[in-house]
Amino acid sequence: MKENQSLFNLRDAGFDPGDNANTRLSKSLLIFATGLVSLGAILWLFLYWQLGPQFSATPPVAFQLLLVGNLVLYFKTRNFNFFRHTQLALFLFVPFVVQWSIGNFITASGVSLWGLLAPIGAVLILGPRESLAWFVAYLFLTALSGLFDYLLADAYPLVPASAPVVSIRTSVFFFALNFAAISTIVYLLLRYSTLEKARAQAELESAHLLLKDEQERSERLLLNILPAPVAERLKHERQTIADGFADVTVMFADIVNFTRVAEGLTPQQVFSMLNRIFSSFDELAEQYGMEKIKTIGDAYMVAGGLNDGPENYTEAIAELAIAMRDLLQRDTAVNQMHVEIRIGIGTGPVVAGVVGKKKFIYDLWGDTVNLASRITSEGVPGMIQVDELTWRRLRERFEFHDPQTLYLKGKGDTVVHRLIGPRQAPASREGDPLAQPAGEAASLDPLPQGVALRE
Repeated sequence: MKENQSLFNLRDAGFDPGDNANTRLSKSLLIFATGLVSLGAILWLFLYWQLGPQFSATPPVAFQLLLVGNLVLYFKTRNFNFFRHTQLALFLFVPFVVQWSIGNFITASGVSLWGLLAPIGAVLILGPRESLAWFVAYLFLTALSGLFDYLLADAYPLVPASAPVVSIRTSVFFFALNFAAISTIVYLLLRYSTLEKARAQAELESAHLLLKDEQERSERLLLNILPAPVAERLKHERQTIADGFADVTVMFADIVNFTRVAEGLTPQQVFSMLNRIFSSFDELAEQYGMEKIKTIGDAYMVAGGLNDGPENYTEAIAELAIAMRDLLQRDTAVNQMHVEIRIGIGTGPVVAGVVGKKKFIYDLWGDTVNLASRITSEGVPGMIQVDELTWRRLRERFEFHDPQTLYLKGKGDTVVHRLIGPRQAPASREGDPLAQPAGEAASLDPLPQGVALRE
């Protein structure tokens, strides 16, 4: 286990923090090849001695010293460009020098085949284009060696007088050994390269999945802050987002006497209470297709007629208000403190947009928003109050108490209607000058419901 760890440490020793995946792979391949060739040179010389021929150990030892010395120089200088070219040059030329010192292709058992590691290593480390020159150099040295062996075969003995005599059996053995060794090293390098690329690809895919998860999390977070169409525009547009809507129904729900209720509670209990109530309101708003705008302390703001949603958003928001009121009355798990809410609904034009560049929110402004807010603050616990325009749209399908006139700050005397609930059966309204068929009720509005004017 410790030996494997040492090998991994040696393989990674030449890495720099700024290296990309390809550079890291090239460095580890060349260091790996250096180790294999050094080991092969020792084994080659040892087997020759065991079989009888006592070749000089100088060329193999010098080859190893050059390889290791160049590796150490690289670790100190971090000049990978110099290291890879000089190391490949050693892979290419030294085997031919060793073969020439022994004799010819036959007596040296084709030891020059080890030079094939240079163009193969160049393919893996330098790339296909740069490797072509190394392959041409290998072919040239091979052809040159063969030409001299052919021309000088009869004229001069190609085996130096000082060289030991190599038997045919030894030559055949080393022919097989050289082919097997080179084939093994090439296979190991290609296998190692493929495994490393597969590992890098797996890491890349894992990083891509993590990035995708983070993107989806960011998308969900953004959609929790902004309506989907607005969020999409914000991602693709740099300009300020502000739209004018000619007809929107706005609703506020305010917890009655919240300060008094919260006096005897810890901060955690206050948060838990608001979270339970407002989370339930969120589910109802989504169920009825309404757009939650924000919470303001103990107040909850929602709107219909913005972006996507039901066409008859005024009725939908009235049904939502009733559902919210009834939920608090019947569900003690949500409303453990038995709080009551008052609700105000107003209909009319608004301006909607995203304010600021940091910690931004999607918000509504305009007289309609102010009217709904003030109707709420002047309301009675457990009652839903609506303005005149909202009442005109809802009166055919909902029952109301008699209208009341309230004095609202900034508005003066204002007629409001208290919503009771849905009508149980259609009621005749003949003789009512304000009554119109359900399909024509919107004709009293500034614009038909569902028509939005965008700026």
